[in-house]
Amino acid sequence: MKVTYYPGCSLEGTAADYAASIAGVCSLVDLELEELADWNCCGATAAHSIDHHLALALPARNLALAEVAGRDLVAPCALCFNRLKVAEKALRGQAGTELGVVYQGAIKIWDLMEYLSQDHYLGLISGKLVKPLKDLKVVGYYGCLMARPPAMTDKKDYENPKNLEGLLGVLGANPLDWSYKTDCCGAGLSLTRPDIIDTLVERLYERALAAGAECFVVSCQMCQANLDLTQARISQKSGKDYYLPVFYFTELIGLALGHPKINKWLEGHLVDPLPLLRAKGLL
Repeated sequence: MKVTYYPGCSLEGTAADYAASIAGVCSLVDLELEELADWNCCGATAAHSIDHHLALALPARNLALAEVAGRDLVAPCALCFNRLKVAEKALRGQAGTELGVVYQGAIKIWDLMEYLSQDHYLGLISGKLVKPLKDLKVVGYYGCLMARPPAMTDKKDYENPKNLEGLLGVLGANPLDWSYKTDCCGAGLSLTRPDIIDTLVERLYERALAAGAECFVVSCQMCQANLDLTQARISQKSGKDYYLPVFYFTELIGLALGHPKINKWLEGHLVDPLPLLRAKGLL
């Protein structure tokens, strides 16, 4: 299967480890990602608060390019996915004329995690398991931008999405139920308001531990960064020794399917996940 792939800016830089795991996993499940030619930044996180016209024009151009390619568009970044969906809705009105963009809405926009959670790929993954993630107690953390607002994202289960848990179950992990899977981590406030980040993220740590979790699983590089990069700082400020590794869902697929570069992907994490995986007999 071939889809058009919109990586977004951070996967070209700070989230290069996420990009590497995506490429590795898609090669294992026969998903061919054809990068959108001449793509541009979607405008996240600041454009919508600075210039409304530009905030629509940036993702609208990408949609127009993708429609010319003629295949569904897949985005691994929750922020990019959200901005693309906002532009899609705007282009169904008068915005297309105002922006000078021709877009008919003939393609579907997917976030990558939902795309790989379709029955077809769950079946492929199940048939290729070499190392089930037995006894790994995880909480799926969706963040806020993949599911909401539902008028933009078209998500039916925006309060309690479950496709990540379904995928983790196929991998053999133990996905736990908790009520904070779509809470905000603070996203792009990490530099301007770290105090807000620390408050939001520590609450997520506490709720995950209360649910019995040993780690987080995410599909957003902003969520991964905020949960991973701040853990030592929050531990020091709070006087609590938090240890909750933060995996991309693609890394756990790669681990369960025996991808040879799993250690390379994980070495970029500040919260070292290797002790947990070794304790579970997974490395």
